[in-house]
Amino acid sequence: MAGEGEAKSLEETPTWAVATVCFFLILISIFIEHLLHLLAKYFNKKRRKNLTQALYKIKTELMLLGFISLLLTVLEKPVANICIPKSAGETFLPCGGVDSSDWSEEEAKCSEQGKASLLSREGMKQLQYLIFVLASFHCVSSIFTFGLGMAKMRRWESWEAETRTLDYQFSTDPRRFQLSHQTPFGKRHLRYWNENSVLRWPACFLGQFYGSVSKVDYLTLRHGFIMAHFDQDNSFDFQKYIRRALDKDFGVLVGISFWIWMFSISFIFFNAHKFYSYYWLPFIPLLMLLLVGTKLQAIITLMCLDSHDKSLVVEGTILVRPSDHFFWFGRPKLLLHLMHFILFQNSFQLAFFTWTWYKFGFRSCFHRRTEDIVITLVVGLLVHFLCGYVTLPLYALVTQMGSSMRTAVFTENVVEGLKRWRAKARKNLKISYSARPSLDASVDTSLSFDSSPSFSLSASYSIDPNRPVDSDHVTIEVIDEAKYNDDQPREHKKNSSFEGFSVSNAAPAKEEQSGL
Repeated sequence: MAGEGEAKSLEETPTWAVATVCFFLILISIFIEHLLHLLAKYFNKKRRKNLTQALYKIKTELMLLGFISLLLTVLEKPVANICIPKSAGETFLPCGGVDSSDWSEEEAKCSEQGKASLLSREGMKQLQYLIFVLASFHCVSSIFTFGLGMAKMRRWESWEAETRTLDYQFSTDPRRFQLSHQTPFGKRHLRYWNENSVLRWPACFLGQFYGSVSKVDYLTLRHGFIMAHFDQDNSFDFQKYIRRALDKDFGVLVGISFWIWMFSISFIFFNAHKFYSYYWLPFIPLLMLLLVGTKLQAIITLMCLDSHDKSLVVEGTILVRPSDHFFWFGRPKLLLHLMHFILFQNSFQLAFFTWTWYKFGFRSCFHRRTEDIVITLVVGLLVHFLCGYVTLPLYALVTQMGSSMRTAVFTENVVEGLKRWRAKARKNLKISYSARPSLDASVDTSLSFDSSPSFSLSASYSIDPNRPVDSDHVTIEVIDEAKYNDDQPREHKKNSSFEGFSVSNAAPAKEEQSGL
C-alpha cells in the first residue's frame, strides 16, 4: 500500500477511473484525427494537393515528437541512473546554482558516490512538456504565418484580372516606345540612392516595409516572367501559379529537418546563465528575417537597374530578365531554407518561454527581469507578423524570377500526364536503343536526339524526358516551330503532343473548372 503523501499506483486505483480517463483520451484523439481527415478532404476537393502533402507532413512531425516523448518516458529511470562527475554537473547551469533540497532516489544514489545524475526523472518529465509545447507552437505558428501571407496576397487576384483588360494591353503594347525611367516601375526604383551601391541597401531595408509588393512590381515581374517562359502569352494566370508554388513551399516550412534540430539543440545549450542568451538570442531570428526581406527587395531593384542599363528606351514597359545570379550563391531556394530556420527558431523560443512560465512560474530564474519577458514576447510576435505579412508575399513573388520556372506552372492533371509520358518515353527509348543501332530509322524525325531527346508539348515548348518531372523546377526551351507543328499530321500530334494541348492555357482552364 502507498504511504500517506505518496502517489497511488494503478494497483490502488479504481478500474472505472482508469477506464474513464482512457475513454476521454481516445475520444479526443479520434476527434482530432477526424478533423485532420476532413481538412484533407477539403484540400483534395479544392485540388490543392501540395497543402494535403503539407498536412501529412504535419501529422508525421507530430508522430515523431510523440515518439520522442514516449522514449523520454521509457528511458526516464535508466537516464537518471547515469552518474557523471559532480564538477561536470555544476557547469552550464541555466540558473547559476543547484538546489539539492528535493533530490530523487537516483540523484541521492549518485550523490553518495560523489557524483551527479545526468538528468533527473523530474527533468525528463519536464522535457516531455517542452516537446508537447514545441509541437503545438510550431504547427500553430506555421499555419498563422501562412494564413497571414495568403490574406495579404488575396488582392493579387484583382491585379491578375486587370491584365486581361484593354487598358493593360494598351499600356504594355510593344508599339509604344518610352524611356525606362518614365515607366511606373522605373519611377519607383530608378532613384539616385538605388543607383548607389552603398545607399541601396538602407533604401531596400526601408522599402520592404513601405509599399512592399506594390501593384507596379507585381505587374512588371509578371510581364518579365511570361516573356521569358511563355513568349507573350498573357492568358497565363500568374497569381494562381504563385499560389501553387507557395502551397508546395508551405510543406517545407512545416517540416523539421536534421539541421533544424541541431540548431534547436544549440539553442538549449546556449541557454546557460553564463552566456547571457536572453540579451542576444531572441534577436537572431529578427535580424535574419530583416536581412532576407532586404535582399528580396534589393533583387527587384537590381532587376530594374539591369534592364535600364541594357536599354534606355523600352517597348511598352520595362522587361526584367529572370536570372539566378540575382540571388545568394545563385540559389533562389536558399531563401526558403532561411525562412524555415527563422520560423522554427522563433517558434522554439516562444515555446520555451511558455514552457518555463507554466512549469516554473512567471518569475523564475529563466526570466529574472521584466525586460527579459518583454523582449522575448515582443520580438517573437513581431517576427511572426513580419514574416507572414511582409516577407512571405515578397518571397512568393521574387523567387519566381529565377532562371528556371517551377513545376507548379503545370496543374496537377498536367503533371500526372507528364509523368506518365516520361515513363513511357524512357521505356520506348530503351527498346529503341536495344533493338536498332541507329536512331534515325526508328524514331520520328520530329524528335531531335543530341545529348538527350526532347519532347514537344506545344508549338512553343519542349521538355527533356531525362530530367525528373517531379523536381521543384523545370526548364522549358522556347522554340519557334508553331507553323511547323500545325502542318504535321494529327497522328503525330496525338503521339507526341498530348493532342496538341497548350501548356500556357492548360493551367487556367483546369483551375477554372475546379473552381479555384
